[in-house]
Amino acid sequence: MALDEADGAEPEPGEGRDEEPGVVTARNVLESFAESQEVRGLIGGLAGLCGDPGARETAVEKFIGIMDKYQEQPHLLDRHLEWMMNSLLDIVRDSGSPPPLVHLAFKFLYIITKVRGYKHFLPQFPHEVGDLQPVLDTLGDQNPKDSETWETRYMLLLWLSMICLIPFDLARFDGNIVSEEGHARMPTMDRILKIAKCYLVVSDKARDAAAVLVSKFIVRPDVRQKRMADFLDWTLSMLSKSSFQTMEGTVVVNGMLQALAQLFKHGKREDCLPYATTVLECLDNCKLSESNQMVLRKLGMKLVQRLGLTFVKPKVANWRIGRITGRLPKELADDVIGSLLDCFSFQETDNAWHGGCLALAELGRRGLLLPSRISDVVPVILKALTYDEKRGACSVGSNVRDAACYVCWAFARAYDPAELIPFINQISSALIIAAVFDRDVNCRRAASAAFQENVGRQGTFPHGIDILTAADYFAVGNRVNCYLTISVYIAGFPEYTQPMIDHLVNMKINHWDSVIRELSTKALHNLTPRAPEYMANVVLPRLLPFSVGTDLHTRHGAILACAEITHALCKLAEENNRSITYYFNEKSLEGLKQIHRELCSRQLYRGLGGELMRSAVCTLIEKLSLSKIPFRGDPIIGSWQWLINDSLRSLPLVSSAARQHIKESAVSALAALCNEYYSNEKGEADPAIQDELVTQYVSELQNAEEMIRCGFSRALGALPRFLLKGRLQQVLEGLKKVTVISPADVTFAESRRDALIAIAKVCQTVGVKGEGSQEEYVCRDNVTQIYATLLRGVTDYTTDSRGDVGGWVREAAMTSLMEVTLLLVQSEAELINANICKQIMCWLAQQSAEKIDKFRAHAGSVFLTLLHFDRPPVPHIPHREELERIFPRSEKETLNWNAASEAFPRITQLLGLPTYQYYVLLGLSVSVGGLTETTLRYSAQSLFDYMKKIQHDASAMESFCETLLKVFEDNLRNDRVSVPLLTMLDQMLANGSFDIFTMQENHPFSVRLLTLCKEEIRRAKDIRKLRSSIGVFCGLIQFEGDMREKVLFQLFLLLCHPFPVIRKTTAGQVYEMLITYSDVVDPAVLDKVMTILSDTNWEAELPAVREKRNCLCDLLKVPKPQLVSKVVYATDWARENVSDHQRHPQRHAE
Repeated sequence: MALDEADGAEPEPGEGRDEEPGVVTARNVLESFAESQEVRGLIGGLAGLCGDPGARETAVEKFIGIMDKYQEQPHLLDRHLEWMMNSLLDIVRDSGSPPPLVHLAFKFLYIITKVRGYKHFLPQFPHEVGDLQPVLDTLGDQNPKDSETWETRYMLLLWLSMICLIPFDLARFDGNIVSEEGHARMPTMDRILKIAKCYLVVSDKARDAAAVLVSKFIVRPDVRQKRMADFLDWTLSMLSKSSFQTMEGTVVVNGMLQALAQLFKHGKREDCLPYATTVLECLDNCKLSESNQMVLRKLGMKLVQRLGLTFVKPKVANWRIGRITGRLPKELADDVIGSLLDCFSFQETDNAWHGGCLALAELGRRGLLLPSRISDVVPVILKALTYDEKRGACSVGSNVRDAACYVCWAFARAYDPAELIPFINQISSALIIAAVFDRDVNCRRAASAAFQENVGRQGTFPHGIDILTAADYFAVGNRVNCYLTISVYIAGFPEYTQPMIDHLVNMKINHWDSVIRELSTKALHNLTPRAPEYMANVVLPRLLPFSVGTDLHTRHGAILACAEITHALCKLAEENNRSITYYFNEKSLEGLKQIHRELCSRQLYRGLGGELMRSAVCTLIEKLSLSKIPFRGDPIIGSWQWLINDSLRSLPLVSSAARQHIKESAVSALAALCNEYYSNEKGEADPAIQDELVTQYVSELQNAEEMIRCGFSRALGALPRFLLKGRLQQVLEGLKKVTVISPADVTFAESRRDALIAIAKVCQTVGVKGEGSQEEYVCRDNVTQIYATLLRGVTDYTTDSRGDVGGWVREAAMTSLMEVTLLLVQSEAELINANICKQIMCWLAQQSAEKIDKFRAHAGSVFLTLLHFDRPPVPHIPHREELERIFPRSEKETLNWNAASEAFPRITQLLGLPTYQYYVLLGLSVSVGGLTETTLRYSAQSLFDYMKKIQHDASAMESFCETLLKVFEDNLRNDRVSVPLLTMLDQMLANGSFDIFTMQENHPFSVRLLTLCKEEIRRAKDIRKLRSSIGVFCGLIQFEGDMREKVLFQLFLLLCHPFPVIRKTTAGQVYEMLITYSDVVDPAVLDKVMTILSDTNWEAELPAVREKRNCLCDLLKVPKPQLVSKVVYATDWARENVSDHQRHPQRHAE
């Protein structure tokens, strides 16, 4: 249902992978309605478009494209709704606007409503008395059955529902209801009711708007008294008479249920209660539970819920206790508060805490909480501000924390500043902690609002104004920003530094949510410079025992915290030119070293929690290595190396959710460990360690487990230069083998992806030296091999049960090609030869024309990066000038490759560049012949536009057709390309793309295309392929010469195909073909041919069908296909020899 009860909710600002539950995040977060000027221009130019259907459709598509960008952030439109509506309604109100222009304006209004939601848009409608009659008259002129103008009716009904709120009795608009002709005019009230009833039984979206109109109109005092009972009688009567078994009945039942649900939602309980029982009985008699229509069952449930709420008496919320307390003597009121404080016990449920906080807030707001009780209340509220209890896979307590913020807000209004002075530091610190570190956005914002209220009214919060500028309502919306940026600023004020650190250590590093634990440890890293001595002497010694404790979450958070704090302290020491170990004593260093040993001895890397421990200790290894902790030569290094290797080998055993995180943690740890502990004073590798690591890692690349290949591929990509020196060729060869597809590992797409990523990383690590050794550098001897491996990755189209898994490989290959190319360009560009650059740009062009938005966008981005790179420019790019004209540098960042409407008009222009033509056409074949409606529409339209442009250029057409046939030849029996290619050819033939050749007898293009199509479908059993081929054969009939007889012969073969659906489809398309190209058949026999095609049951048994087909052959003088012995041709459904069928028709077999 379009007008859903939940619509209008606004998404929260994006927070990357740390997004909070329930918050929707766009991949590219927008900041404002950037296209406002473009939209102004579009709306302003509507008047000039009404006479041009093509231009009108283009404008609508463009407006939809703009609006669709804001589906996930519709609130960005709010500031612009008023002027957009006013501009469009000016067109509607202009008496000189022709009907098509008025409908176009309403269509634009509907598009805006669809994105923003009608509830936000409704208040923008003008609703003055003068609007009533024009809107009613316009609605009266509409045709409810016109499928082209439903948007107009939908918007008019919404507008009328807003006008109905005018606070005047509708009878005042009737005046003298006798018209000039002497007939009585219908009162305004009845006119509106008639319109509502009319549109409640239509099948389009106007029905939804009519239900909204009913909910606003019937509840008016004047209408309620006179028409509510009659309307409900009519509604129930329609419900009783209609059956959900029929299509018409379903439409009526839907409209009635919507109207009743909206009415019982918006009507007052006392008005609806007298009718509720009757409505419920009628609803029960409808037996909607037996309907197979999910929408009807949902609407029925919604109405039952509204009826239930009508029957239930209103209940005063428990926190309204404040009103009662205000009427009691002082002593008794204080007893109430004492009893209330008993709710705040950890034996009580979160509901008791929640109700208690709301009651305290209400009492405080009413001045009923005496100052003498503040000392008892504040400790309770401080506990409530951090209340969080785990329940199963989630937690409860956000409602308690939110209510506690309300208490603090109420205190700011209730007490004199002097009365709160003793508690200011406690309250301010607690609110800051909640505003910055709470898990839920509503609690952070509530805390920020409470802090702001106290700063404004009390004026005693330390550094209140400064903090509010950094932690206002909007700033605290992003959790990552709160933890990592705002917290650092606030911790710069000494009053808040230690409380914030203590809260993270005591409450957050052991949090049940791993995202909060990780964010907390990163926050501790950032806060360390604010209190280094406290961190080193108090926090770190407190964390070390926790890091080997029994509680899994505490242990995980403590290990990460130790890692982050140690790294921060070492960086601080280095910045101040102090010893790395300045902040550490022997006990702390030994404690850090013992973490891994203790976990290993207790086998905590296995079983429950082992995944968390592996990633945490790998992070610890990385941070200690980056900190340059003096453990060189210590046995702990070997133990750490064992853990990294074991984690990579254990990847197949861990859950898919944790696999990527463990792999990344282990690879990062390996890179840091090698850099710090495996090189000597000269920066060279120990030969023994180098040999062991490289040999072991390369050997694991051929492991039978895909995930192990992934892990060790990425590990090789992370090795430092001194370990790769002298072993580069061995590493590249090993990674190359991983990228090769073999029958045993055809589905190992993830390992091929990681190997390609690793090759680029290795190249970046070793650097470029043209005349250098291939064992040490990217050089003249190995650059061709590297490019060959990467280019092979762009051709990976592997699919399995997960879908196009080869896309991961192609994406990685494109990224690696870009990284290696830019590396060479900035070092020794002469190593990039013209052929390599041509291959890169052509493959990228193909990927930029394909159907999957994500991969098309990535390819387009890489393509433009290489084209516009200028430090220095990439050499040998074919047709650089033409490309820069098609893709201007100014549009590099703004061109949205994800949008088919923007990408395909650009990429099809490359068809005019000979170097790119084959590859772009190959990519377009998959898009134009694909199944995705949007991609298909824009790619096909762009291709047809290009074909129109070259229709009168014979050489361009010949070149294009030759390329098209080459694509077909190269991909015969490759269903990924050939099936959509047949679909594309069908569309092109139907669109007249080859009209220039149709007048030439036996044009080579048509002859070769027919031959290729026959070869493609030989022995084919793919229904989609066969159907597409039928369309191509029918399209080829327009070519003059012997082609027609050959095409008819192929079609008649398909009329006796073993699959009934193919026979039926062929007959239908041949019928349409003969209507379109009537000159193909002798007029004397045309009627008889058409009768046979239309009247024959082509799904009948083959002998009967064959008789009819042979009759067609006789009428059209086409040789009859002959049956062949099943012994000889057991697997063939047809045999033929087209080249001499006229001389030897008896040789044609079926």
